[in-house]
Amino acid sequence: MIGTDWKTLSLTCAATAALALAQMPAVVHAADYDVGSVHIAQPWARATPKGASAGAAYLTITNKGSAPDRVSCASSDASAQCQIHTMTMDNGVMKMRPVEGGLEIKPGETVTLKPGGLHVMLIDLKHPLEAGKTAEAKLQFEKAGPVDVQFAIVPIGAPAPGASSSTGGGGSMMMMEGHGGSMQMDKH
Repeated sequence: MIGTDWKTLSLTCAATAALALAQMPAVVHAADYDVGSVHIAQPWARATPKGASAGAAYLTITNKGSAPDRVSCASSDASAQCQIHTMTMDNGVMKMRPVEGGLEIKPGETVTLKPGGLHVMLIDLKHPLEAGKTAEAKLQFEKAGPVDVQFAIVPIGAPAPGASSSTGGGGSMMMMEGHGGSMQMDKH
């Protein structure tokens, strides 16, 4: 009788563990992209809570060419609009503005779009960004041309892929609001 109880308990624990693992979001790894002389590395985004109207995506862009190039966000499957934004703090108020005319990447330069700085702003989300899934955006380079980029979505509050939370890779809008600041996004 005791052996049966342990066996039943063992099977119940195994089934519960399997169910828990099945419900965890899969780890999605983003691919790198090359278009013309431009290299795109580690595209990612953070999950958004239900009801959020905007989200942000990040990546690193390297111009391996001999001429400057400009990048803008043309479209996204996750939002009605997408733009490349700057983010600044002014007297404790976070201000985000579109980069007019596209973001310039000089020859030989690497620009990292990351939390607390430049980022791809996904405006009027069609659905929440869910951890373990991807969002796609079409980036348009002035010289290199268009490229469809898949952004791996990490959980809310997670550090950037490849960064530990102790290295500061995890600063987000939500965390900044929690420290007494507020956020302002200019509509265009």
